[in-house]
Parts: sequence; structure tokens; C-alpha cells
Amino acid sequence: MQTDAKALPNPGAAHAVVVGGGTMGADVAVVLTRAACRTTVIESNAERAAGLPARVAENLKTIGREANAALLATAPSLDEVDWSSVDLVIECIPERLDIKQALFADLARRARPDAILASNSSSFPISAIGQGLDTRGRMLGLHFFMPAHLVPLVEVVLGEASDDACADSLINFMRRCGSVPVKVKQDLPGFLANRLQHALSREAFDLIDRGIASPEDVDAAVRFGFGFRFLAAGPVMQRDHAGIDVHAAAGATMYPTFCNSDHPARCLTERAADGRYGMKAGEGFYAWTPDTIAAERARYDRLLRAGLDLIAPELPEIQP
Repeated sequence: MQTDAKALPNPGAAHAVVVGGGTMGADVAVVLTRAACRTTVIESNAERAAGLPARVAENLKTIGREANAALLATAPSLDEVDWSSVDLVIECIPERLDIKQALFADLARRARPDAILASNSSSFPISAIGQGLDTRGRMLGLHFFMPAHLVPLVEVVLGEASDDACADSLINFMRRCGSVPVKVKQDLPGFLANRLQHALSREAFDLIDRGIASPEDVDAAVRFGFGFRFLAAGPVMQRDHAGIDVHAAAGATMYPTFCNSDHPARCLTERAADGRYGMKAGEGFYAWTPDTIAAERARYDRLLRAGLDLIAPELPEIQP
């Protein structure tokens, strides 16, 4: 579907609106403002909105761009935005299809006809969110990964009616923000990265169910084995390193024995059923206390930042 949307301006000349100021919305605001994009975050919760500027400024300071914090504004509702100036909208509200559909129907009335409307949803295809709207051509998935300001990848997902030119414009914009955008040409459930991640997880949790490996050993096998190599090369490049003939032969032996279940593993469903949700519940596959949660999150953040430093020469340059 062709649209009236024009190519997005460079981040330094653009105005973006992020709808939702929770953890993801705040981190997306860091991604935008680090590239000097004027950013307005819509957040109705006054306490959360009040904490946003300091959170964004702290993260910008770690990369020497604290002056860009002045480009951030917050607003309690869509009514407070000058929509004539908005080039890009990124939705980061809770994962409920009905409220996302209602939001985008509202945005269709407010936003300029050339503005790009994007959803960070990880659950719902942009085709479902935009069903029945005249704005479907300029609607795209824009799926970040937590924490969005540290994980470089962002998926630009086309729906059934999305204009390919809009996708290319958004890809160029996100690259100038310092992200690594990938184009997903069909909005399948899970898009690209989560489909790959869940394919691995299905086998991992099946091995736990079958008593072949403990959760600790599964984690160690990924982190200190092939997962460690993924920082240097993805699965396709690694086949060229190792030899496609070797991979094809190994696959012929292993693939028939892989888990091919169409439902989550028992070790997941049992924990979900009895409230062992992980850190937020104090227990998942591991036991958690407030102290161990704080220590783990600090360790996780430290290693992500160290990994980001390692691959920094291969990341797109931030270009306001």
C-alpha cells in the first residue's frame, strides 16, 4: 500500500513521540535523544513521568551525551502534543491488543498524513493492530529488546499493507540513532529474533524436562560455549567459518532427535502455574532475594555494557 509518508528527516531534525514511559519507553527515549532527536514521552502516571528525565539523563551521561537530555519532554496525554511537528510515533504501552488498536485509531486522527506510526509490540502483528485503519501503509513494527539502549538490535517489521519505502526510511533513521535495524518482511508471531530465541529455548527446556541437563548446565553451555561465539559471528557466518559440509552432516544426525513440540515444556508450564515466575516472584529456576536480584542485575548490566564496548567498532555511528 503506497502512502503519503515522506522519508524521515535525520534524527537531529526530527520530532518523535514515544507513547508509554515505562522501562521500555524510557530506554527508547535514550536511543532517540542520544542521536539528538527531539523526543516527547507520553506518560499519564505522574510519578513515573517525573522520574523519566533523570533516568534518561543518567544513561546519556554514560556515553558523553548528557547535553542531549534537554531534548526530552514529557506530557500526560496525547492532547498535549503539537502533532503538526511529529515525524515518528513509537508505541510502548502494555501488551493488550484492544488498547493498542484504540491508540492507533486515535493516532490516525491526530498525526500528520506523512508521519510513520510504529509499535514496539512483541506479541501482536502490526497488521492486527492496524486492522481497518487507513494508516496501515505507514504502520510498522519497531521491536526493541530490553534494555533497548544497550541491546543494539531493533526489528523493523512490515505488515500486510506496510509501505516498503516507509520501512526503508525507518531503517535508515534507526541506523543513524546507532541501532542495528533488521527488516522483517512478514509479521509472523515472534518476528525474527524471538523466533530464533524460542527455537533454542524449546530444545533447552526439553533437555531439562528429560533430565539430560540441569538449568545451570544449560545456561553454562550457551553462555560459555556457542553463545560466546555469537558475539563475533551469527549462526549463518559461523557455518562459513566451520564448513557448511560439516554442519549439514551434523544436522542430518541431530535434527531427527530435536524437540518438535507445539507447546511449552513442562518445567515452564509448571512454574507458570504455581507462581514461580522468576525474580519478580522470588523464585523461578533459581531462588531470589532482594540482595541477589540487585547483584544479578548489576552483573547483567555490567556484562552487557562490556559486550557493547567490544562490538562498538562494528555498530552504526550515531549521526544526528
